[in-house]
Amino acid sequence: MPVAQFAVFGHPIAHSLSPTIHQAFARQFEIELTYRAIDVEPAGFAAAVRRFFADGGRGANVTLPHKAAAFALADERSVAATRAGSANVLTALVAGRLAAHNTDGDGLVRDLTERHGLDLRGHTALLLGAGGAAHGVAWNLLDAGVATLTIVSRTATSADALADAIGEPARAHTRYWSDLAGIGSYDLIVNATSAGVLGVSLQLPPSLVGARALCYDLSYGTAASSFLSWATTAGARYAFDGLGMLVETAADAFALWHGRRPDTEPVYQALRRQSA
Repeated sequence: MPVAQFAVFGHPIAHSLSPTIHQAFARQFEIELTYRAIDVEPAGFAAAVRRFFADGGRGANVTLPHKAAAFALADERSVAATRAGSANVLTALVAGRLAAHNTDGDGLVRDLTERHGLDLRGHTALLLGAGGAAHGVAWNLLDAGVATLTIVSRTATSADALADAIGEPARAHTRYWSDLAGIGSYDLIVNATSAGVLGVSLQLPPSLVGARALCYDLSYGTAASSFLSWATTAGARYAFDGLGMLVETAADAFALWHGRRPDTEPVYQALRRQSA
Protein backbone atom coordinates (compact mmCIF):
# COMPACT_ATOMS: atom_id res chain seq x y z
CA MET A 1 0.00 0.00 0.00
CA PRO A 2 1.46 3.43 -0.93
CA VAL A 3 2.34 5.82 1.85
CA ALA A 4 -0.42 8.38 2.46
CA GLN A 5 0.45 11.85 1.17
CA PHE A 6 -0.39 15.13 2.90
CA ALA A 7 0.80 18.71 2.42
CA VAL A 8 0.43 22.35 3.37
CA PHE A 9 -0.07 25.00 0.69
CA GLY A 10 0.96 28.63 1.17
CA HIS A 11 2.99 31.53 -0.18
CA PRO A 12 5.48 31.91 1.42
CA ILE A 13 5.63 28.52 3.13
CA ALA A 14 9.29 27.67 3.82
CA HIS A 15 8.85 28.73 7.46
CA SER A 16 5.99 26.28 8.07
CA LEU A 17 6.16 23.93 11.04
CA SER A 18 3.25 21.85 9.77
CA PRO A 19 5.42 19.03 8.36
CA THR A 20 7.20 18.66 11.70
CA ILE A 21 3.92 18.73 13.63
CA HIS A 22 2.15 16.12 11.51
CA GLN A 23 5.12 13.79 11.58
CA ALA A 24 5.16 14.09 15.39
CA PHE A 25 1.45 13.30 15.53
CA ALA A 26 1.91 10.32 13.21
CA ARG A 27 4.59 8.88 15.51
CA GLN A 28 2.10 8.86 18.39
CA PHE A 29 0.01 6.31 16.46
CA GLU A 30 2.82 4.64 14.48
CA ILE A 31 1.29 5.91 11.24
CA GLU A 32 3.53 6.17 8.19
CA LEU A 33 2.88 9.22 6.01
CA THR A 34 4.57 11.90 3.96
CA TYR A 35 3.82 15.57 4.59
CA ARG A 36 5.43 18.37 2.60
CA ALA A 37 5.20 22.13 2.20
CA ILE A 38 4.17 23.38 -1.23
CA ASP A 39 4.84 27.00 -2.13
CA VAL A 40 2.48 28.24 -4.81
CA GLU A 41 1.41 31.71 -5.86
CA PRO A 42 -2.32 32.52 -5.93
CA ALA A 43 -2.62 32.21 -9.71
CA GLY A 44 -1.41 28.62 -9.59
CA PHE A 45 -3.12 27.48 -6.39
CA ALA A 46 -6.15 25.68 -7.84
CA ALA A 47 -4.09 23.76 -10.39
CA ALA A 48 -1.48 22.79 -7.79
CA VAL A 49 -4.14 21.50 -5.41
CA ARG A 50 -5.89 19.52 -8.11
CA ARG A 51 -2.56 18.01 -9.19
CA PHE A 52 -1.67 17.06 -5.60
CA PHE A 53 -4.94 15.24 -5.02
CA ALA A 54 -4.91 13.65 -8.48
CA ASP A 55 -1.47 12.23 -7.61
CA GLY A 56 -2.87 10.54 -4.50
CA GLY A 57 -2.94 13.26 -1.89
CA ARG A 58 -5.36 12.53 0.93
CA GLY A 59 -5.43 15.85 2.76
CA ALA A 60 -3.95 19.31 2.77
CA ASN A 61 -3.64 22.23 5.11
CA VAL A 62 -3.97 25.70 3.61
CA THR A 63 -2.49 28.94 4.88
CA LEU A 64 -1.98 32.51 3.66
CA PRO A 65 -2.96 33.67 1.12
CA HIS A 66 -5.07 30.76 -0.12
CA LYS A 67 -7.82 30.17 2.45
CA ALA A 68 -10.63 31.85 0.51
CA ALA A 69 -9.50 30.10 -2.69
CA ALA A 70 -9.50 26.73 -0.90
CA PHE A 71 -13.08 27.31 0.20
CA ALA A 72 -14.12 28.19 -3.35
CA LEU A 73 -12.37 25.13 -4.76
CA ALA A 74 -14.18 22.61 -2.56
CA ASP A 75 -17.22 20.55 -3.50
CA GLU A 76 -18.43 20.15 0.09
CA ARG A 77 -17.94 22.56 3.00
CA SER A 78 -18.22 22.16 6.77
CA VAL A 79 -20.43 24.46 8.82
CA ALA A 80 -17.38 26.29 10.19
CA ALA A 81 -15.91 26.77 6.71
CA THR A 82 -19.23 27.99 5.34
CA ARG A 83 -19.63 30.44 8.18
CA ALA A 84 -16.13 31.80 7.67
CA GLY A 85 -16.15 31.66 3.89
CA SER A 86 -12.61 30.29 4.06
CA ALA A 87 -10.88 26.96 4.65
CA ASN A 88 -7.61 25.82 6.17
CA VAL A 89 -8.14 22.09 5.54
CA LEU A 90 -8.98 20.18 2.37
CA THR A 91 -9.83 16.48 2.44
CA ALA A 92 -10.09 14.09 -0.50
CA LEU A 93 -13.51 12.58 -1.15
CA VAL A 94 -14.47 10.02 -3.79
CA ALA A 95 -14.31 10.74 -7.53
CA GLY A 96 -11.88 13.63 -7.14
CA ARG A 97 -14.18 15.71 -4.98
CA LEU A 98 -12.82 17.84 -2.12
CA ALA A 99 -14.24 18.76 1.28
CA ALA A 100 -13.32 22.05 2.97
CA HIS A 101 -13.04 22.58 6.71
CA ASN A 102 -12.03 25.50 8.90
CA THR A 103 -10.43 24.63 12.23
CA ASP A 104 -8.79 28.02 12.92
CA GLY A 105 -11.34 29.39 15.36
CA ASP A 106 -11.58 26.21 17.41
CA GLY A 107 -7.79 26.05 17.56
CA LEU A 108 -7.46 29.65 18.74
CA VAL A 109 -10.07 29.34 21.47
CA ARG A 110 -8.72 25.98 22.64
CA ASP A 111 -5.20 27.40 22.89
CA LEU A 112 -6.37 30.37 24.94
CA THR A 113 -8.88 28.67 27.21
CA GLU A 114 -7.40 25.19 27.67
CA ARG A 115 -3.65 25.65 27.28
CA HIS A 116 -3.36 29.13 28.79
CA GLY A 117 -6.37 28.86 31.10
CA LEU A 118 -7.96 32.17 30.11
CA ASP A 119 -11.66 33.09 30.18
CA LEU A 120 -12.75 35.23 27.23
CA ARG A 121 -16.25 35.91 28.48
CA GLY A 122 -17.08 39.59 28.75
CA HIS A 123 -13.94 40.76 26.97
CA THR A 124 -13.95 43.71 24.62
CA ALA A 125 -12.09 42.41 21.59
CA LEU A 126 -10.29 44.15 18.74
CA LEU A 127 -9.70 42.10 15.59
CA LEU A 128 -7.02 43.51 13.31
CA GLY A 129 -7.55 42.36 9.74
CA ALA A 130 -10.55 41.09 7.82
CA GLY A 131 -9.07 38.48 5.47
CA GLY A 132 -9.31 34.71 5.56
CA ALA A 133 -7.55 34.39 8.92
CA ALA A 134 -9.89 36.90 10.55
CA HIS A 135 -12.94 35.18 9.06
CA GLY A 136 -11.68 31.91 10.50
CA VAL A 137 -11.70 33.12 14.10
CA ALA A 138 -14.33 35.89 14.36
CA TRP A 139 -17.36 33.70 15.03
CA ASN A 140 -15.48 31.53 17.53
CA LEU A 141 -14.45 34.58 19.55
CA LEU A 142 -18.12 35.54 19.80
CA ASP A 143 -19.07 31.96 20.65
CA ALA A 144 -16.44 32.01 23.41
CA GLY A 145 -18.28 34.91 25.01
CA VAL A 146 -16.48 38.13 24.08
CA ALA A 147 -18.84 41.02 24.76
CA THR A 148 -17.98 43.03 21.66
CA LEU A 149 -15.85 42.47 18.58
CA THR A 150 -14.48 45.54 16.83
CA ILE A 151 -13.11 44.73 13.37
CA VAL A 152 -10.52 47.04 11.81
CA SER A 153 -8.87 46.54 8.44
CA ARG A 154 -6.88 48.78 6.13
CA THR A 155 -9.55 47.92 3.58
CA ALA A 156 -12.72 49.22 5.20
CA THR A 157 -15.02 47.34 2.83
CA SER A 158 -13.48 44.03 3.93
CA ALA A 159 -14.14 44.81 7.59
CA ASP A 160 -17.72 45.84 6.80
CA ALA A 161 -18.26 42.63 4.84
CA LEU A 162 -17.10 40.51 7.78
CA ALA A 163 -19.31 42.38 10.24
CA ASP A 164 -22.28 42.06 7.88
CA ALA A 165 -21.65 38.33 7.54
CA ILE A 166 -21.64 37.94 11.32
CA GLY A 167 -24.95 39.79 11.46
CA GLU A 168 -24.84 40.84 15.13
CA PRO A 169 -24.46 44.64 14.98
CA ALA A 170 -24.83 44.99 18.74
CA ARG A 171 -21.72 42.84 19.27
CA ALA A 172 -19.71 42.93 16.03
CA HIS A 173 -18.99 46.25 14.33
CA THR A 174 -16.24 48.03 12.41
CA ARG A 175 -14.05 51.10 12.75
CA TYR A 176 -11.60 52.71 10.35
CA TRP A 177 -7.87 52.03 10.63
CA SER A 178 -7.31 55.77 10.96
CA ASP A 179 -9.48 55.71 14.11
CA LEU A 180 -7.16 53.40 16.06
CA ALA A 181 -5.47 56.17 18.03
CA GLY A 182 -8.77 57.37 19.43
CA ILE A 183 -11.05 54.36 19.90
CA GLY A 184 -9.95 53.48 23.43
CA SER A 185 -8.50 50.29 24.87
CA TYR A 186 -9.41 46.62 24.64
CA ASP A 187 -9.18 43.51 26.79
CA LEU A 188 -8.29 41.27 23.83
CA ILE A 189 -6.40 42.27 20.68
CA VAL A 190 -6.02 39.67 17.93
CA ASN A 191 -3.66 40.33 15.03
CA ALA A 192 -5.08 38.51 12.02
CA THR A 193 -3.21 40.56 9.44
CA SER A 194 -0.44 39.22 7.22
CA ALA A 195 1.87 42.10 8.19
CA GLY A 196 4.28 39.98 10.20
CA VAL A 197 4.57 37.31 7.52
CA LEU A 198 5.34 40.06 5.00
CA GLY A 199 7.83 41.75 7.34
CA VAL A 200 5.74 44.90 7.73
CA SER A 201 5.25 46.77 11.02
CA LEU A 202 1.67 47.76 11.87
CA GLN A 203 2.62 50.93 13.78
CA LEU A 204 -0.15 50.53 16.36
CA PRO A 205 -0.85 53.07 19.12
CA PRO A 206 -0.14 51.77 22.66
CA SER A 207 -3.44 53.25 23.85
CA LEU A 208 -5.22 50.19 22.41
CA VAL A 209 -3.86 47.97 25.19
CA GLY A 210 -6.08 47.80 28.26
CA ALA A 211 -4.81 47.38 31.81
CA ARG A 212 -5.21 43.57 31.77
CA ALA A 213 -5.07 43.07 28.03
CA LEU A 214 -4.39 39.82 26.20
CA CYS A 215 -2.67 40.27 22.83
CA TYR A 216 -2.52 37.36 20.40
CA ASP A 217 -0.91 37.07 16.98
CA LEU A 218 -2.28 34.34 14.72
CA SER A 219 1.21 34.06 13.22
CA TYR A 220 4.09 32.48 15.12
CA GLY A 221 7.84 32.78 15.44
CA THR A 222 9.56 35.66 13.68
CA ALA A 223 6.34 36.71 11.94
CA ALA A 224 4.72 37.45 15.32
CA SER A 225 7.72 39.10 16.99
CA SER A 226 6.97 42.71 16.02
CA PHE A 227 3.37 42.60 17.24
CA LEU A 228 4.29 40.82 20.48
CA SER A 229 7.09 43.30 21.13
CA TRP A 230 4.62 46.15 20.67
CA ALA A 231 2.12 44.47 23.00
CA THR A 232 4.69 43.91 25.74
CA THR A 233 6.00 47.46 25.50
CA ALA A 234 2.44 48.81 25.63
CA GLY A 235 1.83 46.94 28.89
CA ALA A 236 -0.20 43.90 27.87
CA ARG A 237 -0.64 41.37 30.66
CA TYR A 238 -0.43 38.48 28.20
CA ALA A 239 1.20 38.34 24.77
CA PHE A 240 1.08 35.06 22.84
CA ASP A 241 1.96 34.01 19.33
CA GLY A 242 -0.09 31.51 17.36
CA LEU A 243 2.11 28.45 17.85
CA GLY A 244 -0.42 26.82 20.16
CA MET A 245 -3.22 27.59 17.73
CA LEU A 246 -1.18 26.05 14.91
CA VAL A 247 -0.70 22.83 16.86
CA GLU A 248 -4.39 22.66 17.81
CA THR A 249 -5.62 23.27 14.26
CA ALA A 250 -3.16 20.67 12.99
CA ALA A 251 -4.55 18.17 15.50
CA ASP A 252 -8.07 18.82 14.27
CA ALA A 253 -6.95 18.24 10.67
CA PHE A 254 -5.12 15.07 11.70
CA ALA A 255 -8.29 13.79 13.38
CA LEU A 256 -10.31 14.49 10.23
CA TRP A 257 -7.85 12.50 8.13
CA HIS A 258 -7.00 9.63 10.49
CA GLY A 259 -9.98 9.37 12.85
CA ARG A 260 -7.80 9.84 15.94
CA ARG A 261 -6.89 13.07 17.70
CA PRO A 262 -3.28 13.28 18.90
CA ASP A 263 -1.98 14.62 22.20
CA THR A 264 -0.98 18.20 21.38
CA GLU A 265 0.83 19.28 24.53
CA PRO A 266 4.12 17.36 24.09
CA VAL A 267 4.35 18.55 20.49
CA TYR A 268 3.66 22.14 21.50
CA GLN A 269 6.23 22.02 24.30
CA ALA A 270 8.89 20.51 22.03
CA LEU A 271 8.36 23.24 19.44
CA ARG A 272 8.43 25.93 22.10
CA ARG A 273 11.74 24.64 23.43
CA GLN A 274 13.20 24.62 19.93
CA SER A 275 12.20 28.25 19.40
CA ALA A 276 13.47 29.46 22.78
